[in-house]
Amino acid sequence: MFSTGQLIFAILFALVFLIVIISAYRRDRSLHRKNFQGVKWIILAFTAFIIILFLIKYILKE
Repeated sequence: MFSTGQLIFAILFALVFLIVIISAYRRDRSLHRKNFQGVKWIILAFTAFIIILFLIKYILKE
């Protein structure tokens, strides 16, 4: 399906890409903590809202 050269390129590309993404994330970690402080509460509220919608759908279906 793939030649040996293509497989080697894909593996090397994936490794280098992961290394670059991880290093960029580590460099910006403090900036992310500062800018995205309240995100946990937003995600929690959104998840609770979705669960409530499913519960309402289940209750009204019966």
